[in-house]
Amino acid sequence: MTGPAGDHLSIDDVAMLRGESPQHIREWWERGLLAGADGEMGPEHVERARLIRLLIESGVDLDSIRRAQDEHGDLLGRFVAELNPGGPRDRYSLEEAATRFGFDLEVARRLWSSSTLIEDEQVITEEDAMMARSVQEALDAGLPEEALLQLVHVYDEALGRVADAETRMFHIYIHERLRAAGLSGAALTEATAEVSEGLQTLAEPAVLYFHRKGIERALREDLLLHFAEAAGLVGTSEVPGLVSVAIVFVELSSFTPLTQAMGEVHAADVLARFSALVRAAVRARGGRIVKQIGDAFMLVFIDPENALRCALDIERRAAHEPQFPACRLGVSCGRALYREGDYVGTTVNVAARLVAAAERHQILVISDVRDAVGPAADIDFRPLGRRQLKGLDELELFSACYAGAHDEERLVDPVCGMVLHPGHRVVRLVHAGHEVVFCSDACGKRFADDPDRYTPRAGRVGAAHETAERRPPQGNR
Repeated sequence: MTGPAGDHLSIDDVAMLRGESPQHIREWWERGLLAGADGEMGPEHVERARLIRLLIESGVDLDSIRRAQDEHGDLLGRFVAELNPGGPRDRYSLEEAATRFGFDLEVARRLWSSSTLIEDEQVITEEDAMMARSVQEALDAGLPEEALLQLVHVYDEALGRVADAETRMFHIYIHERLRAAGLSGAALTEATAEVSEGLQTLAEPAVLYFHRKGIERALREDLLLHFAEAAGLVGTSEVPGLVSVAIVFVELSSFTPLTQAMGEVHAADVLARFSALVRAAVRARGGRIVKQIGDAFMLVFIDPENALRCALDIERRAAHEPQFPACRLGVSCGRALYREGDYVGTTVNVAARLVAAAERHQILVISDVRDAVGPAADIDFRPLGRRQLKGLDELELFSACYAGAHDEERLVDPVCGMVLHPGHRVVRLVHAGHEVVFCSDACGKRFADDPDRYTPRAGRVGAAHETAERRPPQGNR
């Protein structure tokens, strides 16, 4: 579709390749946003036009773009170079590429429409074409298209998230800190680029390394599944992706009040500690984090006992964390449908409803989990009777805890919901004849300014009783 990468392009060429009007391209060219040092345009200016359009649609006007270019020394050019590290590349129409590289045109169109990262379906590079060719080879080898597209969705979303994290972390921790140190303009751009070059060597090796580690874990799990099926321990299903799993949902109690009372920065620190705690417990019990949404995690395990023991470990670790909110958990087991790296179905819904119904420091489980774990000297199951959870049939529920654990009396900050351990510094106030304790002066002041807002939640609480503000039951995440 284009000639060699070094060909000169006219205003009409760039307009056609980017789907812009020639008038816009001419205006950008006249403002010096597109022309190279020699006043000519090449394939790299097609990408510049793309970035200019993105900036305009995001509310950045042409005067601001020109000013940034002058201050930072061709900022657009730096990003174009990063987007095309090998220099300008030949581009083809989808039809031309299908003929030249040997893949089915309709399959490629379905691939493109399945991705959120592939933005241009009409003009593609050789790299795009080779990906389409790889998809075609996988189909020819016998992988069903349904499975292939699910896999593409997982690659698209997971690696898109990786790239987003790389870029944002670099901006937050490198670019912004250099700027805060006093660098600006071209000096800031050059310093940022210098650090960026050093860090680029991390990205692809890290992706390959963790992918290999993930494959190792997945293969071990697959081995267990094969032998469990052969031993008759698990049944097979005619429905693709229907598997037997144990699901754990875990979340922090009172995280919203904590954020409101202490601010986003402190809440982010608490969340980072919680994330490290959960990940350590999951790793120790051979589970996997399916997803994290805010202060909530969805975990999956092959067997219910490891799932429950992970939940018990998380609760015990969280309960001993200093200046930390309580957590609550729900554990279910049964059949779930595996789709695109996630699990759906009643087993997942039950776990989500359990965690929404759990009290502070409580692990709710269904009878199937208790039965699967069986008699265990170190685990107590406390019957709670049959309950109706939102959208589900009545279930027989149990509260699980390590044997010997008892309902300790805990102090809870009524403002932020933080659990206060004996021996830690606390702020004390007397309200209506009763002593109320707080984790900080700030929470004490909030209470003093509006005690009626918090009084119903104040006081001492047992391990299985909620005093901090409850959130309404949540649906399947």
